[in-house]
Order: sequence, then C-alpha cells, then structure tokens
Amino acid sequence: MSARPDTSSEAAGRDARSRRSESRRVGGWAEHHRWSASASLGRLLGRPFGTLMTVAVIGLALALPLAFYLLLGNVQRMGDAMGQRQAVSVFLKPGQGDAAAQLLAKSIGERADVSAVTVKTPQQGMDELAAMQGFSGALHALDDNPLPYVLQVMPKDALDAGAVQDLVTALRDERGVDMVQDSGSWRQRLDALLGLGNRIVGVLALLLSLAAVLVVGNTVRVDIAGRVEEIGVLMLVGASGPFVRRPYLYAGIWYGLFGGVVASLVAVAIELSLLAPVERLNAAYAGKLSIGALPLWLLLATPLAAALLGWVGARLVSAWQLRRVA
Repeated sequence: MSARPDTSSEAAGRDARSRRSESRRVGGWAEHHRWSASASLGRLLGRPFGTLMTVAVIGLALALPLAFYLLLGNVQRMGDAMGQRQAVSVFLKPGQGDAAAQLLAKSIGERADVSAVTVKTPQQGMDELAAMQGFSGALHALDDNPLPYVLQVMPKDALDAGAVQDLVTALRDERGVDMVQDSGSWRQRLDALLGLGNRIVGVLALLLSLAAVLVVGNTVRVDIAGRVEEIGVLMLVGASGPFVRRPYLYAGIWYGLFGGVVASLVAVAIELSLLAPVERLNAAYAGKLSIGALPLWLLLATPLAAALLGWVGARLVSAWQLRRVA
C-alpha cells in the first residue's frame, strides 16, 4: 500500500515559495526605484550648467505667482489699515441728548453685523476741531456747541461691501438719525480690485505651472533622444516600459523639486528686500500697517507641488517618446 501524500505540507511549501517570490519581486522593485533616483540625480549633477538653467527657469516661473500672492495679501492688509473696514459715522439729529444717544448705541451694538459702537459727544467733536489748524479761533466765537452726537459704528470684519451697504441703509432708517457717512464706494472698488487680483494670480499660477511642465518635458525629451540606442537594447532584452521610464520620471521629479526650492528662496529674497521700505511706510502710518510674509506652509508646499509638476511633464513626454522608440 502506498503512503498518502501530505497535501498540507505541499500547500505550505507552495505558499512559502510564493511569499519568497513576492518578497524578491518587491525588493527588486524597491531597489530599482532607489537606483533610478540616485542615477537620475547623478546625471543631473553630471551636467551642472544645463541642470542649473532648467532649474532656474522653473524656479523663476513659479516664483512669479508667489510674488503676486505676497503683493495681493499685503494690499489687503494695507486696505484694512487705511480704512477698508473703517467705522461708519452716524450723525444724530440736533437736540438728541446723551440718553437717546446711548440707547441708540446699545440697540445698534446688538446687531449681528456690528462689532462695536462708540459714542462721540458734541464736546469731543469740538475738541477735535479745535486741535485742527485754523479752527480754534473760529470756535471761540461760537456761543454754544452746534455739533450733534455721533455714533462710530464698526462693522464686523467678515462683512463684504454689500453687507456693509445694507448696514448703512438700516442705520439711515433708525429713529433720530440725521445722516450716515460711509466710505462704501471706496470699499467696493477695493474689494473688486482684490477679486480681480485673486483671479489674475490663479490664472498666472496655472499658466506658469504649465510652463514648468513643458520645460521639464522638453528636457526629458532631449535626454531620451540622446539615449535611443541604449533604450532600444533594454527593450530588446525584455525590459518593460515602466522599468525604462522610471529614471526619467525621477529626473522630472528632481527638476521640479529643485525648481520649487529656488522659487521659495526667490520669494523669501523678495520679502527680505522689502523689509526696509515697509518699515519706513509703517512708521509713516504710526505703526498701523500690518505687512505679512508668505505663510510657511506655502513655502514648504511649493517644492512638493513643483516636484509633482515635474513628474507629470516627464511622464507625458517619456510615454510618448518610448512609444516612438518601440
């Protein structure tokens, strides 16, 4: 009688061989990635002038939207400091006393679109006029104070120009209000300009990102064209498309990464070059201007985004070129 084969041992052996084969395949794949990354970097460093030119073009192209973003953000801050959200002046009718002014101020301050209300008395208004050059002599000739109570209403920072205009309309309808003074038209023009600027920055970033993709793609195309015979031999001995293409994809990543680093450095250099004039401007406005820099997350994300753009450019061109070689 023959012994029954141990099927469980055979199955276990097959599983072990399968795991070893999968492990070798993954190890080979990872090893080729490491080799492709280092080999492509070595090729770039082997031709420093050409690499530097390509990286500089990518870096300057990506630095432009960063510079415009910096400019636009600081225009927004300057608008805030110079009156984009300045208070709305509510002039009460003559004869309104302190009790009526305080009651109206409390009522307005409870609105959801108002952050603060300040009551300015007629005497405070007279003191401000007296401090102005040329008014003190004329004020001494007055028998009584003709100025009314004035409420300084500060809208919420989150309100846009339309919401502020709605607030002004509501204030004009309040009982006891004689006149409301607002710079809404100036606010609307600034908001429109900032909206246009945001759109321009977005379009510019898209176009220059496309330019970076094209620059990397053209550089990789030239590199592949110079290695047609080597690629042909690899494909004849059975190399797959991803195997052949991988070093060029890493080259695109390196180009984009280095270009993104240059873009961030150029943006920081622009910020540093503006420090001195910004300090003088801030001093001229008694320290009211809040000039900001580019956020750190944007400076760190730029090289990563540029590396992705480089990979896209290399991927598109290498696939097209390798189809021609095959």
